[in-house]
Amino acid sequence: MNDVTRHEASQAPAEEALLPPVDIFEEDDALHLVADMPGVTLESLRVEVDNDVLSLEGEVRLEMPEGLSAIYAELRAQRYARRFTLSHEIDAEAIQARIDNGVVTLVLPRKRTHRRRRIEVTAA
Repeated sequence: MNDVTRHEASQAPAEEALLPPVDIFEEDDALHLVADMPGVTLESLRVEVDNDVLSLEGEVRLEMPEGLSAIYAELRAQRYARRFTLSHEIDAEAIQARIDNGVVTLVLPRKRTHRRRRIEVTAA
């Protein structure tokens, strides 16, 4: 994994955030990062790049239904956080992100100068 590496120093920021499971897929011109963050919504998701560190953070907020009081509760608000160090090959300005039912998908394009290309060979 040359293009994205885990940022060991800050894997789990304060407040005991969960590390969402992540899959990373590769194609010639980009990487695709998929993170499972159940319960996280568009409004509670934050994706940032700062000094080549990609941060994913999201919160699950639970609210007590109006007029009810809890006598037993195992569900609780939850925070997810994950950080990755990007290589110089990734075009941080062109990263795209979307969320669908708590699954966050990022497309991390490679800079043109670092994309694999086929060289045509001619016969002499």
